[in-house]
Amino acid sequence: MNTVIVISIIIALLFNFLNGMNDAANSIATIVSTKVLSPVMAVLWAAFFNFVAVFFFGVHIATTIGKDIVDPSIVNEYIILGCLLGSIIWVYACTYLGMPISVSHALIGGLMGPALVVGGTSAILSNGLTKVVLFIFLSPLIGIILSYFIMLLTMVFFKNTHPRKVDRLFRVLQLLSSAIFSLGHGSNDAQKTMGIITILLFSTGKLGPEFYVPNWVLFTCYITMALGTLAGGKNVIRTLGSGLTKLKPVQGFSAETAGAIAIIGSTLGGIPVSTTHTITGAIMGVGLTKRVSSIRWGIASNIIYAWIFTIPGTMLLSGGIYYIISLFLHGK
Repeated sequence: MNTVIVISIIIALLFNFLNGMNDAANSIATIVSTKVLSPVMAVLWAAFFNFVAVFFFGVHIATTIGKDIVDPSIVNEYIILGCLLGSIIWVYACTYLGMPISVSHALIGGLMGPALVVGGTSAILSNGLTKVVLFIFLSPLIGIILSYFIMLLTMVFFKNTHPRKVDRLFRVLQLLSSAIFSLGHGSNDAQKTMGIITILLFSTGKLGPEFYVPNWVLFTCYITMALGTLAGGKNVIRTLGSGLTKLKPVQGFSAETAGAIAIIGSTLGGIPVSTTHTITGAIMGVGLTKRVSSIRWGIASNIIYAWIFTIPGTMLLSGGIYYIISLFLHGK
């Protein structure tokens, strides 16, 4: 492998680490907010199940990212380098500011920017992009609807049970729901970096004529994501865990269960969704069962703005970085 390919793979794994760091909040925000686990124990719990996801769900997301977003024939190591540098700068800045943005959409926007510089709009594959854009809107909506009805059903089923008994029961159940959500998070998000590394290897002739995900890429991506989750993201944990709405264990269980169903379903369908979008929507859906005013709409609107600007923002950033790289290449 040439030096640029190796550097790009290292940067991709760094991005994956930051993905786990930023999205640690997605897996543990509710379980921390309800005080079922301490932040440290919650991070360990989430990191373990992020990695265990390597043994489930296949590589459908990696295939979508690698083959269905941009035309693989125009990809080279410099496009991937520009993609990753732009995405990392965006994710780091948002993580530092405590904004739970979509790392997934940062990566997709980062891939599209250099592809547009090289091949114009014809380099973008509409089928894959349509799925991504559609689920920008659908994933939080699905999270809201699922968690709202799960919470309502739970309230009906336990309406005659003493609140203290309900609290004890759902402190245990929330461990299960958090674990399942972390499995879903790992399965969907780690595969996105897999797709980037695999398209890099495929487009530079390192895999031969057939697109497939090598085992070393598979395990390395899951390991680095788990390590990133261990590093956590305390600012984002505070925003999601207590910034949107106050939660009890039964509400945390409902939100995590809804989020897990939505994310695992999307993973099996090969749809790269934002775990941030989904769990935020689920937390909001639980809050709506109390009253609309229980949602802190100011915080929610700031998060929504970050969602909206992530893809165009990373497109411009990564496209600009690639353009600068290309000037140096042409100057040689």
